Amino acid sequence: MAGRLDRMDRRILQELQEDARLSNQELARRVGLSPAPCWRRLRRLEQEGYIAGYATLLRAPAIGLPILAYAMVSLENHHPESVRLFDARIAECDEVLECHSMSGANDYLLRIVAASMDAYEHFLSTRLLQLRAVRSVNTSFVLRTKKSTTRLPLATG
Repeated sequence: MAGRLDRMDRRILQELQEDARLSNQELARRVGLSPAPCWRRLRRLEQEGYIAGYATLLRAPAIGLPILAYAMVSLENHHPESVRLFDARIAECDEVLECHSMSGANDYLLRIVAASMDAYEHFLSTRLLQLRAVRSVNTSFVLRTKKSTTRLPLATG
């Protein structure tokens, strides 16, 4: 996929990463196209899967979720049924923002938000550790975020 992006496609994607609420008129102006070709390129980028979707990004502390934790999870075994059950249960947990299957010492890395340390402990003890497949969970808590972005680097040259 990435090899098919030309300079103009990359400029469009960069502008949208900066502000996904841009009108087609404004996007076209910023990248130096007329509106119709800009709209056609944007639709093609969406259809070919370069754009996964559009979202409003909320500040978790502002909506009462100041705790950000990363939990490293190890499973008891890797039987397909155990993995399937773990994946299905984690998909149901709204507190879990991301779940990555990992190489290395742990099987999964979870990014989790919570309203308080008590709320995290409740999630851990009543949801995560109740899964039969889970052997251990090692949690690290974010003290201060130094950088957070959703923008992917795009070479425009």
